[in-house]
Amino acid sequence: MQKHDGLALGILKNTRVLCVLGVMTAMVIVLNRVLRVDVGFARFSLGSVCTVMAGIWFGPAAGACVGFMADLLGSLLQGYAPNPLICSAAILWGVIPALMIRFVNGSRTRRIGMLCLSVYLTSVISTLTLNTLGLVLMLGYQFKSIFPTRLVQWAVMTPVHCVLVCCLYFSPIGDFLQKNMPTYRPGRR
Repeated sequence: MQKHDGLALGILKNTRVLCVLGVMTAMVIVLNRVLRVDVGFARFSLGSVCTVMAGIWFGPAAGACVGFMADLLGSLLQGYAPNPLICSAAILWGVIPALMIRFVNGSRTRRIGMLCLSVYLTSVISTLTLNTLGLVLMLGYQFKSIFPTRLVQWAVMTPVHCVLVCCLYFSPIGDFLQKNMPTYRPGRR
């Protein structure tokens, strides 16, 4: 099947890709809204991994769509209005790793390092910055009171996200998708 470069907007016209992205969006909603651990304003969940993998496998536009739709639908299902800063953070989980995947080549160790760097960078921008700002500016939390807990959440979840993203990147799922539908693979596996 063909590979797409750039933002991979053309890939969103493929019915099979849209079906897979719909399933990944549903997985994000289930992992973020159902299978999660809430500690006040900190949430421990694995939904971001699905958004990252949608971006890596199908391109930044697909990752952005999965992040946006999962946040929008999840917010509406729980009965509250979407927060634009938190929605932006969800979108970035699908965009930043997909853009950084271009630099994933060379030895397996280097590829793992670049994947982890992309997850760490995204988690700093999304979790520590945008999500925290969204809670402070839009919901009225005090920065000094929530940041220590958010920092603990970040320190616990980011390595878990790195391990899961690396395992999925090097898994047979990526090879299956590459053989059976158009994928976004600017980096060499």
